[in-house]
Amino acid sequence: MDDIELILTMLGEATTTRFTRDRDSQKFPELRNDANDGGDVAGATRKDIEEKLGSSVVSSDNYLEVPEKTKRIGNKNK
Repeated sequence: MDDIELILTMLGEATTTRFTRDRDSQKFPELRNDANDGGDVAGATRKDIEEKLGSSVVSSDNYLEVPEKTKRIGNKNK
């Protein structure tokens, strides 16, 4: 992940949280709706950025120096 991917993830999460609080969602169907709406906001933003850049913002890079999965595998072998 690069910085834009992380920011888009945070945007989706923050938007979902705001929807949940403002709508006072309590039950699973309402919370699922909030999550879908938050994802829609982040997705639309991603598409807008990609359209203006002319390329994808999704990368195969791993933001972490050493991927968590590798760390866990390494710990099991010790």
